[in-house]
Amino acid sequence: MSDHEAGGPAEGDPDTAWKQWHERRLAAVSAPYGPLALTGTYWLADYPEGRIPAVPGRWRATAGAVALSAGPGDGLRLDGEPFTGDAVLAADEGPASEARVSAGDVRLVVILREGEWAVRVYDPAARARRTFGGIEASPYDPAFVLAGHFRPYGEDQTVQVENVDGRTRGLGLGGELSFVHGGVEHTLQVAVGHEDGSLWAVFADATSGRSSYRFRFLRPGIPAADRSVTVDFNRALLPPCAFADHFICPFPPPGNTLPFAVEAGERRPKPALAAAI
Repeated sequence: MSDHEAGGPAEGDPDTAWKQWHERRLAAVSAPYGPLALTGTYWLADYPEGRIPAVPGRWRATAGAVALSAGPGDGLRLDGEPFTGDAVLAADEGPASEARVSAGDVRLVVILREGEWAVRVYDPAARARRTFGGIEASPYDPAFVLAGHFRPYGEDQTVQVENVDGRTRGLGLGGELSFVHGGVEHTLQVAVGHEDGSLWAVFADATSGRSSYRFRFLRPGIPAADRSVTVDFNRALLPPCAFADHFICPFPPPGNTLPFAVEAGERRPKPALAAAI
């Protein structure tokens, strides 16, 4: 279900629609193969022999794919069937629950980032899932629903942005999203989805690192024909790296730190619950 779908009787009630959206977010984050289940991201360049600690099989990057070799003792499954021998894998494009390779309940997800291959491990038994305390979020506030306008660049631009793992990577940007808050016009640089034209921004604000996580995501949706789009900060999202250290989320690009306090949307994870290890 889309982040922007209200569903059912909440369609004419923004506050109720937001509450339903928040409940769906909680369910998605805490799902068996949601972000809390990520226990490791292993870059294959760091394992030239192909052996990743605690990950069965032998994983090697080739020119355009990942070569996986498995023996009977590895206990791997490929496309749901017991697997031994050799296979060539492309990057998994779907959710972790649909990854081609599994070991018991664990899903092994192949990813590609700027020419570098990695294997991610999603474990439903991860401690982060068991101790998840919820997401702190501000109550719905109509003052943070703003009229916006999208200005495309004409062709995508790439800026180098530091990621949470300390590496710098390219972030593709397709235009600027402008809106007015407090009588002042502000802009955010946004990425544009190549398949559906939806917008996505990484932003910080005056609450970042204080009463909210150090940065957040915003997905305003698809602009209308006149390039208008609603900027609803009530739907500001915590990035995956707020829930697991093994994600490589980008920091906001230059100019995407707003000078005012966005006291709306998701703010930060709630403290972890006590749970048996």
